[in-house]
Amino acid sequence: MRIAIVGAGLSGLATAFYLKRALPAADLVVFEAEQRAGGKLQTVEIDGFRFEAGANGFLTNKPDSLQLVEDSGATPYLLPSSDRARKRFVFTDRLHRLPESPPAFLKSRLLTWPQKLRVLGEFVVPARRDGADETLREFGDRRLGPGFTRVFLDAMSAGIYGSTPDKISVQAAFPLVVALEREYGGLFRGMIARRKKGAGPGGVLTSTTGGIGTLVRHLHDVTAAEWRLGEPVTAVERRGNGFSVHTPRGTADVDRVVICATSFAAAEMVRPLDAELSRRLASIEYSPIAVVGFGYRQLADPLDGFGLLTTTAAKLPILGVLWDSSIFPDRAPAGCKSVRIMVGGQRNPELVAQDEAGLVRTARAGLERTMGLTQDPDVRFVQRWERGIPSYAPGHIANVDAIFARAAQIPGLYLNCNAYRGIAMNDCAKQSRELAERIAYQAMP
Repeated sequence: MRIAIVGAGLSGLATAFYLKRALPAADLVVFEAEQRAGGKLQTVEIDGFRFEAGANGFLTNKPDSLQLVEDSGATPYLLPSSDRARKRFVFTDRLHRLPESPPAFLKSRLLTWPQKLRVLGEFVVPARRDGADETLREFGDRRLGPGFTRVFLDAMSAGIYGSTPDKISVQAAFPLVVALEREYGGLFRGMIARRKKGAGPGGVLTSTTGGIGTLVRHLHDVTAAEWRLGEPVTAVERRGNGFSVHTPRGTADVDRVVICATSFAAAEMVRPLDAELSRRLASIEYSPIAVVGFGYRQLADPLDGFGLLTTTAAKLPILGVLWDSSIFPDRAPAGCKSVRIMVGGQRNPELVAQDEAGLVRTARAGLERTMGLTQDPDVRFVQRWERGIPSYAPGHIANVDAIFARAAQIPGLYLNCNAYRGIAMNDCAKQSRELAERIAYQAMP
């Protein structure tokens, strides 16, 4: 059996790895438009500083990325984040420590006392169990009050999705939160019940030594496949019971096709197969995001923590700052420090269109206003993603359900990437493993 995997981001890499393990005799062909594997998972080294172009790791509160690491033999490369990274900050009118306990929340000046009392009133808010789609803002306002939404949830949506609470479907983006209300009648009740059952905390952010690019290279190296890097797929067509995969270099005939490319790229590929499927794939929006990294040979600021997120009300040109060298010390040479600044998102999408010099100026302005940091960096890194993070807008679940229903009408075609049912590395690892097992089961005589 010959199987094409289109796209070599984490979803494509994990799918290829697990497919080869489940079907050793299968002939895998992996197509990737870029000259390297990894997609947005890319570690760039500049003068000893290591900057991530995208995600810098995964949380251990779910087992799936750890399982992928263990299954592929990458355990020796695991690198948990530093204990210093447990401190997180939010910038409103000034920098506030994010409270990590009920007493700290009550002492925090992030909310007024009436707003804090409204949050505590979540215990008596009636549960909604009709399953109707809500934005994160509607959900937050209803259960915790507008004050909490416009500070905590606003900053969280910027940090995870590069978006704002009014543009995110809570059911699609935060299904576990919705499940707490549905199953226990409220968020606090649910958290208390889960704690009694032994459910652990949020997990530890974990990466690999040398950056997340180490895991990418490892998965590539241990997966036996025909790697066709720098060869974008332009279209997929039916050929008998199989498919023809078209690229600028020619056509490959295969029995199965797993499209792990972005949804907008997949939309172009499947147009010859199903115009409606193509239209629905193209309708999934992405948040534009720019990543600006600065390295400092000497810096007085201790960077004591994980970093900071900003709120929309702060009217700042940046979404947040990650204090990279404090999170993973090997991201900067000994005695040096580094940060990454996130620019754009749904708040200020136009900022991502700036040239490199403009993005550097925007990042420096953000550092000055949030941290008082004016020092000229010794090293600069800029990565622009015009369509960076899938945006799980209201209606996303219904659209994705329709996408997979239509794809199921094309036997042998599979879709798999972070645009559908989870953007985190854990989601990609889990869905890729499960898809590979399903394909292997279907291939059994």
